[in-house]
Amino acid sequence: MNTIRKKIIWLSLCSWVIMASIWLALSFYNQQTVETYNTILKRYLFMNEISQLSSNSVSLVNRFMDEHQTRQKDEYKLVKKQLELAESQLQSIKNSNNEVFLVNYRNMIDSQIEAMELTVTQVEIDNRERAQEHFDEATNISKFISEATLSLLSTELKTYNQFYQSMIQRSRDLQKMGFWTLAMASCILLLFSYRFASGITRPILTLSLAAKKIALGNYDDQIEIETNDEISLLSRTFNQMRLNIQRSITEIQHNAQLETELQEHKLRLKENELKSLQSQINPHFLFNTLNILSKKAYLEGAEETSDLISSVSGLLRYNLKQLDRPVTLRDELVVLDEYLTIQKARFMERVQYRKEIDTTCLDVNIPNLTLQPFVENAFIHAIEPLVQGGCISIRVSRQPGSVIVEIMDDGAGMADDRLKNIYEASSSEGKQGHSTGIGISNVVHRLQLFYGIQDVVTIKSSPGQGTCVRLSLPIEEGDKDD
Repeated sequence: MNTIRKKIIWLSLCSWVIMASIWLALSFYNQQTVETYNTILKRYLFMNEISQLSSNSVSLVNRFMDEHQTRQKDEYKLVKKQLELAESQLQSIKNSNNEVFLVNYRNMIDSQIEAMELTVTQVEIDNRERAQEHFDEATNISKFISEATLSLLSTELKTYNQFYQSMIQRSRDLQKMGFWTLAMASCILLLFSYRFASGITRPILTLSLAAKKIALGNYDDQIEIETNDEISLLSRTFNQMRLNIQRSITEIQHNAQLETELQEHKLRLKENELKSLQSQINPHFLFNTLNILSKKAYLEGAEETSDLISSVSGLLRYNLKQLDRPVTLRDELVVLDEYLTIQKARFMERVQYRKEIDTTCLDVNIPNLTLQPFVENAFIHAIEPLVQGGCISIRVSRQPGSVIVEIMDDGAGMADDRLKNIYEASSSEGKQGHSTGIGISNVVHRLQLFYGIQDVVTIKSSPGQGTCVRLSLPIEEGDKDD
């Protein structure tokens, strides 16, 4: 398979070879030119250095004549050695055009050195007149050397003038050759790059158009790409993916239909369960209530008995309402008063009932028969087992975004495993209540379904500390917020 990677490697290799060849040719010629320029420049600098050494040595001799310091003599000796060394290197710039001139040039340097040595010697023996004569001779020779240097430089310039012109012309020719070579290489690379890019972009464009069709829901068109690289493999994989998506959509539609039917079946079962719970009234509770009514009628007058019967009637009517219809918190508290009236008649002074109600919260919607099961549970587990009875408190308050309903008792409380049973509906009392047939777990589940959240009911209790049931009712858009 001629992979895209191989294509890229070959294209890069060809580009590198062409560019490297051009760079090597230009570098080789440029190096030769630079070396020639350096050689000529060194010749000029060397001749200028000899002239400078000649002039500096004369100046040091003059200072030695004036000051008679050992330091000036040592400096002169150093410069003289440099001048002698430079003289010995004159052979390096020798050619057929300056051979005779260099012989005279070396003789002048030797004469200047000899005159300077004589000057130093006469100064040391304090012969000022003879020293001055030799110094004047050395000065004149130094001037001759400077003039000879200029003459030699002029000769060198004339000698290499033709060479300079030749190098300039070669440089121009090289620029033209480099330009045309670069242009030809660029055209070749552009041609290869175009063919290479087209071989990749055309199949990719075909794939992108196929992807747009699939995004629009068209899974029927076959993708055909005739290349011998990874894109061909990608097109075959894309075709397989298209077929898999078709099968997946069919399966999803089938599963969705089955899920819808299952949800409808569960809903019908739930409605039947609610209707079944609605029709249940605990015979034991009804018997106790009627027994109380009988005793109250025997012990008291008909007016109080009438009120008690009215409470029972109202409670029974409320319990027979449809459970799937929401009511207001106000309705729940009214029927709760009816229930507490009955229980107050039963337990007499053993039960105390307290209410703290924020009246601005009474219009919030709540599922039917929500509060009574919690209060009933408090009577059963907190009031009835204790001889001295107890107190049940109802508190309704508002918090940002929710209404809080708290049902508290001061009974014996519950251990953690008992609370867990209530939450998980593992006990029989948790599944089914006493008077309404609706247990705590059912109430919790209905509240979660009604509000669409899990953290609606919180029960806090510990042995000997009583129990607090806290309902956090979200304020919905349809609720009144007075």
